[in-house]
Amino acid sequence: MSSLARPLYNTFVKRNFTFLGVIFASAFAFEIAFDITTDRIWDNINKGRQWKDIRSRYVQSGDGDEE
Repeated sequence: MSSLARPLYNTFVKRNFTFLGVIFASAFAFEIAFDITTDRIWDNINKGRQWKDIRSRYVQSGDGDEE
């Protein structure tokens, strides 16, 4: 093994519990990053056609009559 791989192996892979934790943490971080990225792509493609973009045309604010 190379000089860099051995400390990584001893830290993250040697013990099953630690390896499992690294896998779950990596999957969670990947899921968040993937979700944010795909949401930004979707918003960019559909800019101007979503409710958050056109809401001001249909909803009046300032009266306070509606909650």
